[in-house]
Amino acid sequence: MSVPAPVPAEAPPGQPRKAALAAWIGSALEYYDFFIYGSAAALIFPKVFFDASDPATATLLSLATFGVAYAARPVGALFLGHFGDRLGRKKIMVFTLLLMGLSTFLIGCLPTRAQAGGLAPILLVLCRILQGISAAGEQASASSMSLEHAPPGRRGFFTSFTLSGTQGGQLIATLVFIPVAQLPEDQLLSWGWRVPFWLSVAVAVVGYGIRRRLEETPAFARQAATEGVVRLPLAVLLREHWADVLRVIAGALVASVSTIFTVWALAYATSDAVGMSRTSMLWVGALANVVALAAIPLWATLSDRIGRRPVYLIGTVGSAAAMTGYLWAISTGSYPLTLVLGIVAFGIVYSAANGVWPAFYGEMFATRVRLSGMAIGTQIGFAVAGFAVTFAAEIAGPGGDDWSAVALFTALLCVPPTLAALSARETHKVPSDLLGERTARKEPHPETVSA
Repeated sequence: MSVPAPVPAEAPPGQPRKAALAAWIGSALEYYDFFIYGSAAALIFPKVFFDASDPATATLLSLATFGVAYAARPVGALFLGHFGDRLGRKKIMVFTLLLMGLSTFLIGCLPTRAQAGGLAPILLVLCRILQGISAAGEQASASSMSLEHAPPGRRGFFTSFTLSGTQGGQLIATLVFIPVAQLPEDQLLSWGWRVPFWLSVAVAVVGYGIRRRLEETPAFARQAATEGVVRLPLAVLLREHWADVLRVIAGALVASVSTIFTVWALAYATSDAVGMSRTSMLWVGALANVVALAAIPLWATLSDRIGRRPVYLIGTVGSAAAMTGYLWAISTGSYPLTLVLGIVAFGIVYSAANGVWPAFYGEMFATRVRLSGMAIGTQIGFAVAGFAVTFAAEIAGPGGDDWSAVALFTALLCVPPTLAALSARETHKVPSDLLGERTARKEPHPETVSA
């Protein structure tokens, strides 16, 4: 009779750092792919895939395709969350990376509207849907992986590497687009915009090499070896954690700050109404992300000391005010003012919520449904955040220059995350094996199966 191999009570020495590094690099590479689409949707795609004779409508449609990926993410979360809680975190992390690399490369190969007519935007939307499905499992699986490997008292710091990696990917995407945006118009619209998408092949290869060597988490291995994995994680999640799922959905709306900053504000600043250059505004995003790379782990470390809720609330409440200042700065046409307030709003203030949510949300759920809870909750909220760009374009009026209405809209989207945090439990001192448990269970969960 075979004896099961013992399951470690905690991660081996060095494994938490390895998991955090894998989460950082993988998320950076994955979200490089995801965010180059945002820059292209604001600057390139209205002229390449839509009717350039009607710039306002073309821009609106292009920004809507940006939001399509967010609409696909809840569907992807249902499947990837299920399999992540059944098969493990590592398999989902590898799958999402390969799917993102393939779909992004294909975007760079698509025919334009001039070449294929109405088929071109249809193919663009299909590729964007694949990107959304991939992104649905990326942050939840990477955050679960780093959370379950993290040592006691440092879960906030180690899980922040997922979001720090996301900002790193956004920074890389912006830096890649800066030289591309400086190409002559004919070269930019013919072949230049394709280059960042083709680079996703290298992204997928590097990311796969890193993630396939990562070990599964002790928490998941222990769950599978003792109680077993849950047959239907979604059923358990909605029965035992429905209130936390609602909190995560509401909390994820804070991502609207990111999408409006990254896409709508870029389109507004470079429009005829303001007239700033593409390159200068891309540098605002690049420098804000550089600051965010430092701010995110600092905010997360602070949350390990004083709690998740107070740091998260700094991010949600502060972002409502900071984004108003940033959009006002753009409206003045003052680039120095726009640069400073952009760094403050996105690089510093928003990073408080952005750096803490992987631990804050993940700690709401038990190991057996953690990936499902994080994936489904965040992706429904992110779906709204993705289309916030399209709503902002409508709210801004026919001229696209009503920045104050967009600022008010952004501030209102920060209210649900604030209320969600106020109603949530503080979990930064709860032992890892008790996270998500209302009462300690001594018997296996009735809906589990042995791994």
